[in-house]
Amino acid sequence: MITQGQVSQYQDEGWLVVPDLLNDIMRQRMKDALAQWVEQSRKVSDHTDVFDLERGHTAADPRLRRIKQPHKNHPVFEEFIRSKAVLEVLDALLGPAFRLQNSKLNLKSPRFGSPVEWHQDWAFYPATNDDILAVGVMLDDTSLENGAMLVVPGSHTGPTYDHHDADGRFCGALDPSQPGLHLDRAVPIVGKAGSVSFHHVRAIHGSAQNRSTMSRNFLLYEVCAADAFPLMGVPDLDDFNSRLLQGEPTIVPRFRDTPVRMPLPPALNQGSIYENQSASGKRFFEQVDVPQQAAST
Repeated sequence: MITQGQVSQYQDEGWLVVPDLLNDIMRQRMKDALAQWVEQSRKVSDHTDVFDLERGHTAADPRLRRIKQPHKNHPVFEEFIRSKAVLEVLDALLGPAFRLQNSKLNLKSPRFGSPVEWHQDWAFYPATNDDILAVGVMLDDTSLENGAMLVVPGSHTGPTYDHHDADGRFCGALDPSQPGLHLDRAVPIVGKAGSVSFHHVRAIHGSAQNRSTMSRNFLLYEVCAADAFPLMGVPDLDDFNSRLLQGEPTIVPRFRDTPVRMPLPPALNQGSIYENQSASGKRFFEQVDVPQQAAST
């Protein structure tokens, strides 16, 4: 499914985009599920186990910024991550045995989709080794204008940066002013709807607010090598093993000497990354409030 040149790009730069990995039929099923969730969200006024809400969400004007664990809430999302085409790419990048850790569907609606500050996924879930990546599924055409994810090439081979606030609590965002980040070298992860990106767990990445009139819905899966055991522990081994996508389960972790900072003490604002980052105090991406009428046009 991918060439050795593409594998080398992922290894060298920490990211890769594969066009047309999601077919139109399955993509439409995903969009239909999303439309149902948007309708259901009209009945809630605060975050739930499924919905993470944007500021200004109302029943009349529903604003979602994330669907939590879509693979547990609609079968099409589990079906895709277990599809032959995706498994072949993951095999090439991670090896023969790997496990689904989690999933989320980040929504950037026209003119108000929230930014995500610079961070490394590794800061949230360090493990015994870093053969871990995120699979990013573009449900819409994705460009800089509608808030594409930005990745700093090669940053996956560098330090693990501090993601703590001024009080020493984890906040899920790094200080963009600290030296050595090379944020000016960041590249946008763009593509047509149906394209799928893969980025390394230690790669520095973030995204700006959607200022365009086009939506940017971005489905993310976190996938780990089967022998990458979370340093925060395995509370349920049966569940842990049930998420194996390929290969056999193991109780023998593989260790690699990689820089780690634990996400402790826990974030002051619990919940999604958006809630965690609200306590950071250091912003890079501007977020502006858009009037309700403008946002709905």
